[in-house]
Amino acid sequence: MNVLGHVILLLLLGVVTCQNNRNAKPASKSPKKMGSAGGEVAPESETQPVTSASEPKSGASNQKPSDDMKLHFLKNTQVTCNDGTAAGYYLKEFKGSKRWLIFLEGGWCCYNKETCDSRYKNIPRLMSSSEWPQTRKGTGILSSQLEENPHWWNTNIVAWMHIVICPEYLTAEYAFMGSLIIREVIKDLVLKGIKQAKVIMLAGTSAGGTGVLLNIEKVSAQLEQLGAEAQVRGLVDSGWFLESKQQKATECPDSVSCTPTDAIKKGLRLWNGMIPEKCRQQYKKGEEWQCFFGHKLYASLSPPLFVVQWLFDEEQLRVENIYLGGQSLSEEQWTYMQNLGKELKSSLKDVSAVFAPSCLSHTLITKSNWMDFQVKGTSLARALQCWDKSLQEANRNSKTAIKGCPFHLIDSCQWPQCNPTCPALIDQATHQELTLLQMLAAMGLDLQKLGLDPKQDGSLTAVVSNGG
Repeated sequence: MNVLGHVILLLLLGVVTCQNNRNAKPASKSPKKMGSAGGEVAPESETQPVTSASEPKSGASNQKPSDDMKLHFLKNTQVTCNDGTAAGYYLKEFKGSKRWLIFLEGGWCCYNKETCDSRYKNIPRLMSSSEWPQTRKGTGILSSQLEENPHWWNTNIVAWMHIVICPEYLTAEYAFMGSLIIREVIKDLVLKGIKQAKVIMLAGTSAGGTGVLLNIEKVSAQLEQLGAEAQVRGLVDSGWFLESKQQKATECPDSVSCTPTDAIKKGLRLWNGMIPEKCRQQYKKGEEWQCFFGHKLYASLSPPLFVVQWLFDEEQLRVENIYLGGQSLSEEQWTYMQNLGKELKSSLKDVSAVFAPSCLSHTLITKSNWMDFQVKGTSLARALQCWDKSLQEANRNSKTAIKGCPFHLIDSCQWPQCNPTCPALIDQATHQELTLLQMLAAMGLDLQKLGLDPKQDGSLTAVVSNGG
């Protein structure tokens, strides 16, 4: 049998983010004609005055046209995006490979009519397939270029947009079909050779990373039922969120004023959300929302997981109203920033496979320069390869550790940006690169009061990056 490989399947689902076109029934809608322009798979857009320069300033990709991922829609037309348009994915096939990478794109969520309306207006691609291009290109771990993605370039990759686990559930205006979409995608892939796979990795960024945590047990069970003998693994990038420390208005009418905990609580009612059963059993009724947080869910999951997490995640900071360069920074917020790194380290200590740089950024694996970032001299690509080797050895019942091949990597330095490979901080107004202390000073923090001297920023960097 001719086994199909390199399948990059960008499933553009927009499950909790796809909104129904007002008064029509979700399943009755037909998708609009697709556009012909190509797009690029990348993390969700988050505009901020100062951001991490995580992408190189190079030109367009050198990929050949044959490297494009092509748009496919689900065969089951009753399973749709939130606005009733057809759910689908982008697919890239590589003949001969028996490894698949299934990718969930990020994009946070909407949790009531107001936030879903706003999302539909501002980020329609997460909620509807009506404007999806016919082709897209993958970057980072989704790339089919050997130079950019040396370990996974020739892998069957399945990627789709923003999944939160939900059963089939319809409201007057929205359709939430996350679990059904995942199930249907796996079923459609049977004809593409997924049953012959040896390794299937479910990966995701940001909210897509949370989707990995919530869905991996069901994906594993479905593949087993189909007769696949593949080992199912998870890769969670920037989806390991912590509960907010800040008290906000309980009504929280918009996503900015709502903590992740409150958004999930509200969303669970709207989505009729499904929780992994092992985790659900650990909490009393009404407390199931805790299973959306990786450090609460991780211990109950059976498939092996690799967690990628910036220790000073920009989205985690945003929850606390800390925007890099966007507003003044209080001493209390600066203290929170420092403590965040410590708390994330603590939450990751029992995770067997982890890559956690002490940097200010958000998402990593789909950046085209993802191999530039290191922890203790090891890149993420190398750590994933070591993890892969360890799992292969485990399948052979070997108890011999692989020397010189680490995959539990957490920065030991304490400050934001203390890792010398961190993405640079860029002032969006001037497009100039900033040091950490320059950024803090620009945000109004009294550095002298805190015993910090921006004139000695170089020596400070040398001190805090020790051990990174």
